[in-house]
Amino acid sequence: MDSQNCDFSPMKQNLEHGIQNLIHLLQSNLKVLGNENYCVLGSLEDVKDQLNSIESMAASFYLNCYLSSFTDSYEDLTATAQHLSKRKHGALIVIERRDSLDNIIQKGTTIGAMVTPKLLESIFYPGNPLHDGAVLIRGNVVYSAANILPLTKMITEKKLGTRHRAAIGVSEQSDALALVVSEETGKISFALNGRLYPINTTQQIVF
Repeated sequence: MDSQNCDFSPMKQNLEHGIQNLIHLLQSNLKVLGNENYCVLGSLEDVKDQLNSIESMAASFYLNCYLSSFTDSYEDLTATAQHLSKRKHGALIVIERRDSLDNIIQKGTTIGAMVTPKLLESIFYPGNPLHDGAVLIRGNVVYSAANILPLTKMITEKKLGTRHRAAIGVSEQSDALALVVSEETGKISFALNGRLYPINTTQQIVF
């Protein structure tokens, strides 16, 4: 595993381009501010939309950056999340990093198989006895499934489902990264250091 593998050039270039466009839009608004012939309110809506898009794009970039240092299977994990997202199959995948999770999670069923999209998608297929819990990834191995994670007690503005609260909870108590797919919306997020970040699912992630 390469701790320096954090470039992902096409994704990085798209992120840089998005930030530059946002800066240009903000500068344009600044120039006309105070001119009674122009109202920047409509343009600020565009700024908000672009900022949300950049945030989601940045989350995609950093997701792969954080994963690539701890597992060579990061491309399989992001591909799996995208496949599950399209089908709206809920999922919770925890990638152990430096901190051991042995004393944080309630272990489920031992798997002990190499990470593959087919294996993970079969675990989270609706009706599978293992699909309700979290999968634990150690290195390149699906260590266990149907694990129970601690739930966050954080109060948020919007109501979060159990998977999202569990993802935040485990990231509050360790440096683990938790990848979540919503079964209601198909949206992908990841939790790290007690925060939840949305992933850009409007386009395929390119490495």
